[in-house]
Amino acid sequence: MNVGTPDEIIVAPQTLQDRLVKELRLRGIDTREAANAYAPRFIADYNTRFGKAPRSAFNAHRPLRADENLDTILTWREPRRVTRSLTLRYDRVIYLLDDTEATRRLVGRYIDVYEYPDGRIEIRADGIALPCTPYDRLSEIDQGAVVDHKRLGHVLQVAQLIQADRDNRRASGSPSRTNQGQAPKLKERKAGTRKQREISVEDLNTAIGRTTASLQDPVLKTSSKR
Repeated sequence: MNVGTPDEIIVAPQTLQDRLVKELRLRGIDTREAANAYAPRFIADYNTRFGKAPRSAFNAHRPLRADENLDTILTWREPRRVTRSLTLRYDRVIYLLDDTEATRRLVGRYIDVYEYPDGRIEIRADGIALPCTPYDRLSEIDQGAVVDHKRLGHVLQVAQLIQADRDNRRASGSPSRTNQGQAPKLKERKAGTRKQREISVEDLNTAIGRTTASLQDPVLKTSSKR
């Protein structure tokens, strides 16, 4: 167990966290000041019972170099393959790389998607960030847009109804984003929702009918004959 000050205890996962909390509870300690006062006694007892001498006394810690960035080093990374259309997919978002000679050489290669703790997404190849344009497959219509666009209001309302019935969960393998204020991920889809590819023309016709009281016949047909 490494200790700086009583406020800077680096705990051993699944052992010290649980043990320390119980010790504090048993002693009726419920303030930070009281916990700091008890910490040296707890540390000494814990190290006596569980501490082990290191194999080597060499201190391998070193200062951070000027060319090192902890945000980049500690970020979440996922490899993705660049398609012939210069796109790649991550967490139900399509990223279109700028069409340049350098990006065309990346076709067929796996490059890295960096997701930072603050939610920023970067596409990198050989450590270099690439300019790109995201297209979110789970984007949603803002209610203000429906009000502002008089001519497109009906179309936007139809899109809203379709989106309400869509399974809006992100990919299960992506990191949690509760630190950004987002709700925890749902393991199961909400009742009555479907994946985007499961939405049919009949669903579009139903949404159109719900937004147009005077609509009598389906506007879209599943098949047409010429």
